[in-house]
Amino acid sequence: MTATLTVTDAGERVDALIAAKMPELSRSFVQRLLEEGRVTCRGRAVKKSFRPETGDELTLEIPKPERLEVAAEEIPLDIAYEDADVIVVNKPKGMVVHPAPGHADGTLVNALMAHCGSELSGINGVLRPGIVHRIDKDTSGLIIAAKNDAAHRLLAAQLKDHTLSRTYEAVVIGNLREDSGTVDAPIGRHPTDRKKQCVTDKNSRPAVTHWRVLERFNGFTHVECSLETGRTHQIRVHMAHIGHPILGDAVYGPKKPYPGTDGQCLHARTLRFIHPSTGEQVTVTSELPEYFIELLNKLSRS
Repeated sequence: MTATLTVTDAGERVDALIAAKMPELSRSFVQRLLEEGRVTCRGRAVKKSFRPETGDELTLEIPKPERLEVAAEEIPLDIAYEDADVIVVNKPKGMVVHPAPGHADGTLVNALMAHCGSELSGINGVLRPGIVHRIDKDTSGLIIAAKNDAAHRLLAAQLKDHTLSRTYEAVVIGNLREDSGTVDAPIGRHPTDRKKQCVTDKNSRPAVTHWRVLERFNGFTHVECSLETGRTHQIRVHMAHIGHPILGDAVYGPKKPYPGTDGQCLHARTLRFIHPSTGEQVTVTSELPEYFIELLNKLSRS
């Protein structure tokens, strides 16, 4: 199929522009289209660094979803909500969301394929069927997947206009002075470490995180974080940016692990979305996992 996009804001790289205007397509999927010469402007294929002008029309040739080559695996799922359009899973800490180099199996996608069969959206291609948004391997909690393309498009649109809201709980290092606050700071790729993100004005996208204190400990704080945007590693980057990295996050915080932690103490607690078929608001909440509760108990005794 083909899709067209008229440029209204000049100066932005074409890969970032398409990803922002068409949130149902992942950034990596857009970049693959560009690499394969499937994005044209003024009759010519363009590269990801191309910056179109106002009024330019981009044409995207979106191939039909390839036959899925990822194997279905009978992996137990903690299903928090499910119907004919969507499934919300409470992902355990340590599970990768979709196959990638070094993680060909044992992922959430492998498990979803076994549970849902062919009932997964094909919009994000062969490796991410149904996946509307992602959470990190070492982040636990709720993630939503779409069972058909129509539901996927509507949920992706909600991500863009913030009607799909996500609330997390985390333990951060240090004591926050205020009881609540907002971090409004753009996030982009780290200039020297391509695996990291950072707060930057260069090739970045707006990012807003709201936080409030739930409980204070000696040298640590239990907080709730609500996302207004959904950038890669957003909460981890923003909390580190204000001097309070998430406990256990060796990428954006201290390299030396806190005793008893294995990865960041971050849990996707609540999801709210408008149901793609009924139009009604759905709220799904998960309990704090055992590792999180054990850590809170340990901090309360220290």
